[in-house]
Amino acid sequence: MAQDKDETIHPVDRHVGRRVQEKRLNLGLTQTALANAVGVSFQQVQKYEKGTNRVSASKLFEIAQFMKEEIAFFFDGVPLRQPGLSEAAAPGFDHDFPMTKQSLEIAKLAPRLPLRKQKAVVQIMREMLDEGVGDDA
Repeated sequence: MAQDKDETIHPVDRHVGRRVQEKRLNLGLTQTALANAVGVSFQQVQKYEKGTNRVSASKLFEIAQFMKEEIAFFFDGVPLRQPGLSEAAAPGFDHDFPMTKQSLEIAKLAPRLPLRKQKAVVQIMREMLDEGVGDDA
């Protein structure tokens, strides 16, 4: 039986790709603009962003320079500790949802709202998704 392609993508490769995509969208760049800046095809940028192709160290360096970002930015959020023999497995990265300009804007705006309004927005979003009432914590 063939293995699902998503199962073969390393979580760190997927995370780095998502961070490239997030930064690109924040800068208002197209995949083509980024591709031209670092000397790859826009299809290659798509593969980087999905994590299906790893970004080489030298290419990540070029991307970081072009985006005027530290290389560490692309690894922010990756758990540094790995489970040992006696520890439970670490939870996986949650990258099931595509990053969009709108989701990034929501993420930027939400912290500026008072907690009461953040809870109201979350409740509205849950209702829109038919997920009902959740934990208010």
